[in-house]
Amino acid sequence: MPSARKRQVSLSDTKYYHCISRCVRRAFLCGEDRVTGKSYEHRRDWVEEKLLTLAKVFCINVCGYAVMSNHTHIVLYVDDVKAQRISDRAIVLRWHKLFKGNWLTHKFIRGDELSASEYSMLAAGIAEFRLRLASISWFMRVLNEDIARRANKEGGCTGRFWEGRFKSQALLDEAALAACLAYVDLNPVRAKMAETPEMSDYTSIKKRIEHALQGKQPKSLLRFAGNPRKHRPKGLPFELTYYIQLVELTGRCMRADKRGYISDSQPLLTRLQIEPDNWLKLTTQFTKVFHGAVGRKQAMTDYCEHLHKRRRANLTQCECERLLG
Repeated sequence: MPSARKRQVSLSDTKYYHCISRCVRRAFLCGEDRVTGKSYEHRRDWVEEKLLTLAKVFCINVCGYAVMSNHTHIVLYVDDVKAQRISDRAIVLRWHKLFKGNWLTHKFIRGDELSASEYSMLAAGIAEFRLRLASISWFMRVLNEDIARRANKEGGCTGRFWEGRFKSQALLDEAALAACLAYVDLNPVRAKMAETPEMSDYTSIKKRIEHALQGKQPKSLLRFAGNPRKHRPKGLPFELTYYIQLVELTGRCMRADKRGYISDSQPLLTRLQIEPDNWLKLTTQFTKVFHGAVGRKQAMTDYCEHLHKRRRANLTQCECERLLG
């Protein structure tokens, strides 16, 4: 039986989570239905556009994503500090971009005077909105419900479009984060949907490479801020150039089994304490090797204690793959 979502998310241990949503039907989420010959490729636009739009509204950043034929991979960063910092008005305006709101929230935005009881009700509502705008469950709910409604309307049918729940994995340290990002970015190459990362449509790696060629980073994705240091701006704790090189070299190994190329990316792998011989397995079978939170021994222990879990489910796998150093 799957764990309740509140027993899988511990922001005191990590703000990075890998989420997977899978289509429940025989018909594809995207791509071409081999039985009917009908193409649903345009739905990739739906998913990518909605995903990046929601990142502007929620206090949640998109680190990586890949829109596949019957499922999506998304790596998210929860910025709960931002959710607590922004003003009440900003919270309500963001909520109104997602939902209609009610007479009280619209009265507040208009600047109308509120009675003591109305203000008390509003304060309780805003507190709830703050929590939801930093909630992975609400983020995925809004994303998946919108896509399901559009797909059902297009297909002229009703019923479930996605499996009952999306899957989520806590990424407890930099090693787990790097391996998961590479796994997600290389999904189309592994599935033979693309020859190279820069040809992988509807993925974060393609968007990052396109902007990198112009010397920029995409504003719609959480930026790479470089190696960890005391005064580091918000962002992924890697150098963008090294990460792109790592994905490219891993992709070559994955397609042609040229293990020698892995050694070219040693600076990043050494810093993260990942054995080069295990990197290929981690970035091609991440969700098969790990079921649940991923990280080193101490990070796993802290995470389980905070969520009152009795078992550290992935500890053996992490030790076997030398993620724990």
